[in-house]
Parts: sequence; structure tokens; C-alpha cells
Amino acid sequence: MSRPILFDMDGVLLEGPGTDPQVYTDAADTALADLEADPTPAQRADLRRNDLENVREHCEALDIDPARFWKLKERYASRGTHERLRTGERGLYDDIDAIADLAERTTTGLVTNNRHETAAFVADFVGIDFDVVRGRDPTFEGFRRRKPEPDYIEDALDELGVSEGLYVGDSRKDVTAGRAAGLETAFLRRSHNRDLDRPAEATLELESLAALSDVV
Repeated sequence: MSRPILFDMDGVLLEGPGTDPQVYTDAADTALADLEADPTPAQRADLRRNDLENVREHCEALDIDPARFWKLKERYASRGTHERLRTGERGLYDDIDAIADLAERTTTGLVTNNRHETAAFVADFVGIDFDVVRGRDPTFEGFRRRKPEPDYIEDALDELGVSEGLYVGDSRKDVTAGRAAGLETAFLRRSHNRDLDRPAEATLELESLAALSDVV
């Protein structure tokens, strides 16, 4: 069996570098309605964003539990993301079949800053049998543990019982996190990062996931 290969999700499997801001807008508004909160326009605007300090401050001012609001917002953001995938509003990259082929030959994992609920949904949606799937926990601390911190990659390695491998991502923070976790890293070129310099710490640069067949 070859070395494990772990993959970022947004910008690697899913088109685009991240979740559409409208998803978080809708999620925050739905969470506030559930909690029967009546924020000012300025408070609502801040609560729609993922600024933890502002979220905590405004929730306390509105007399709602910040942790409860955050968990609801994360849940509704996942539901919104899943619906966009189901309807095709957000697409998949054409080359992800290469990951399915690799999964038959080596250990693979999906490790993302996106919500764990969404990571699990995407793994099922694309039909790839990842050996480990890890996304962020729906808590303030879970949000703080995102890349470029290596925490979630390290969680995945611990679950697999390995300490080496390759992490494939489309951003500098992916490379930083992968290297901090002790992995080699591959910087994947997509349309949204075409003009960026290759991160100095990246072990490899890929024009397509299909090129991984020459690496394994």
C-alpha cells in the first residue's frame, strides 16, 4: 500500500475556494428566527459573518446563547450548502474521479476547514470511499482550529494511525497546515489560484488531480 493522501475539499473537490457568503447570510437569519431574536441591522450584519468576537458580543446583548446560535448557524449553513450541491448550483471538478481511483490503491482522506457535517455529506455525494473524513466542529473552538492550524489534519492522521503522507490543497494555508502536521504537500492549481505564486513549502505543484497517478 502506498503512502496516505489527504485532500482539502473546497477548491479541490468542490468548485470555488469556499462557501458562498449567501449561505451564511441565510443560515444566520434562520438561526436568529429559531431563537426569536430581534437584532438591529448592524447586529444582524455582524452575525451573518464568521467573526467570533462580534458574534459572542451581539448574542450576549440579545440575551441568546452564543454557542447555541453558532451551532444552529453551522447546521443551517450545511443544509444550504448541501442543497446547492444537489441542485448543481455548486459544481464538482471534472478530475475528482482520480481520487476514486487512488482510493482503490492507497489510503485516502478528506480534511477540510468546512463543517464536518458538510464534509461527510460531500464524501457520500461524490461516492468516494475515503478512509477518514474530518471537518470543523460546530463550536467556537472548532472554528479556531481551522487551517493554517494543523489540528484537523493531525486528527485525521491519528484516526488512520499514521504519521506521514501527502496533503493536497489549493491554498497557502493548506500547505502551511500540511507541513506543520509533518506531511509533504501538493499545491493544486485551479482557476481561482492561477495567478498565485507556488508556496515555498509546497513539495509538489499539480495542474490536475489526474497527475497524482504519477506520484503514487
